[in-house]
Amino acid sequence: PDAREDFFRARGEPLFSSHMIDLSEDPLEENIATSVEYMKRCAKVNILLEVELGITGGEEDGVDNSDVDKDALYTKPEEVWEVYKALAAVGPMFTIAAAFGNVHGVYKPGNVVLKPEKLEQHQAYIRDQLKSSEKNPVFFVFHGGSGSPPGGGC
Repeated sequence: PDAREDFFRARGEPLFSSHMIDLSEDPLEENIATSVEYMKRCAKVNILLEVELGITGGEEDGVDNSDVDKDALYTKPEEVWEVYKALAAVGPMFTIAAAFGNVHGVYKPGNVVLKPEKLEQHQAYIRDQLKSSEKNPVFFVFHGGSGSPPGGGC
């Protein structure tokens, strides 16, 4: 047991509501395996897990993805499906930060090419895999500044 589990056992509620894990620099298989282990622990104490996959452009924490191949800035639907499938087998409380051109940092307008339609494609792909009629079966979370204007973004 750790502080999260002790707190939950004593109070019947989680110490915090969500936990973000950024393994986007790891190979997908490693990211999934580690995320599943975190998901198992979070599920025990009703904590939502936020998983990041794909490369977020720009620079953060000493990792510089400024010169990465532009195609790498967009997570593939099959990658989202692999993560979704693995985490959903453990529980429903997770979100996925899939890359759709987002970057860390502040950039002048026009220097970042966001493709939110990629997220729609991911939803459709997962919906097809699940043979579901649910319009948006995946909960996505947005990472990076991506040149959002002050007061904007949502």
